[in-house]
Amino acid sequence: MTQPPRLFQPLALRGLTLANRIAVSPMCQYSAIEGVPQGWHFQHLGSFGASGPGLVMVEATAVEPVGRITPHCTGLYSDACEHEFSRIVQLVRGVGTAKIGLQLAHAGRKGSTSPPWLGGKPLSPDDPQAWRTVAPSATPFAPDWPTPKAAEADDLEQVRLSFVEATERALRCGFDLVELHCAHGYLLHEFLSPIANKRGDAYGGVLDNRMRFPLEVIRAVRRAWPQEKPLGMRISATDWVEGGFNPDEASRFVAAAKVEGVDYVCVSSGGMAPKGSAPASPPGYQVQFAQKIRQETGMTTRAVGMIIDPPQAEAILAEGKADFIALARAFIDDPRWVWHAAEALGVPDLAWRPPQYRRAAPNVWPGAAIRASRLVRPSREPAALVS
Repeated sequence: MTQPPRLFQPLALRGLTLANRIAVSPMCQYSAIEGVPQGWHFQHLGSFGASGPGLVMVEATAVEPVGRITPHCTGLYSDACEHEFSRIVQLVRGVGTAKIGLQLAHAGRKGSTSPPWLGGKPLSPDDPQAWRTVAPSATPFAPDWPTPKAAEADDLEQVRLSFVEATERALRCGFDLVELHCAHGYLLHEFLSPIANKRGDAYGGVLDNRMRFPLEVIRAVRRAWPQEKPLGMRISATDWVEGGFNPDEASRFVAAAKVEGVDYVCVSSGGMAPKGSAPASPPGYQVQFAQKIRQETGMTTRAVGMIIDPPQAEAILAEGKADFIALARAFIDDPRWVWHAAEALGVPDLAWRPPQYRRAAPNVWPGAAIRASRLVRPSREPAALVS
């Protein structure tokens, strides 16, 4: 028999098997209250769960209140947070076949800000919702940002403990996997990057020292997370800043994390400095980093960033550049991306649909063919990839 497209082949991660290689990327919603997810989160995640992806990832969720990006970010540091996330896990499981994962995070020096639609700037020190941020060094994110506290030994121990406690809560909630956020300029990434890490002790300087604290967190979380459950991480493979964390260092970090029991890495980039972003962001602009890390470390990799259409996603996997893919804005634009991907790749029966929605399948609803014919598509060729 002809093999199905790679996009619709299962993927095993430890004792977990994803039905396909499509993941809903973690997307901050800035809509929580005291870290507790609200009704918006239920519809947001439930809608994706009913659409047939292999994995739905919950947004960056802080392990302690001062680890949030904004006062409106989700957290998993209280019984109230745990209760609502348990309900979300039950919801996603109840509406589809997707597995559900949680991204645990600490914002570090990029915390205590307003939501993006209100400017995304640091809160005034006089704001009752503001807090003092912590970072590897007393180096602000930008000249007009507040100076964070340089983490001392007790601060590092508190962060490690918070990650472990949040992991234990995630287990009680029933999450299928946990992913550590080591990207986009947040705390664990800050330790990795010489842009933010100016320490002169065992946690700063050469790469082995800069990796030390993130690896300590990984080790502690892996001990707290069941051996049969996957542990992943997201990294920024480059800071896009001269003298910053770079792809060669990223490969070394991933190799070290693999030894500690990390099962996959989602490869992103940037976020360390205000001007630290790719000079251009054409389709697949970060895939090159996922490919490099996959080839050099043997780690299972997830590609992310400007992955738009199904042929492009299939090409990334078929050419061995990554093992699975994550979509964010493509899912916001089209929550039924999985269904339409299966149609585009000629395997409509491989996309799972809830029985309540099967009346809209192409073999049942004539409108599906009309819709497809009316879509303005420049080509069925994959979006041009960055080599």
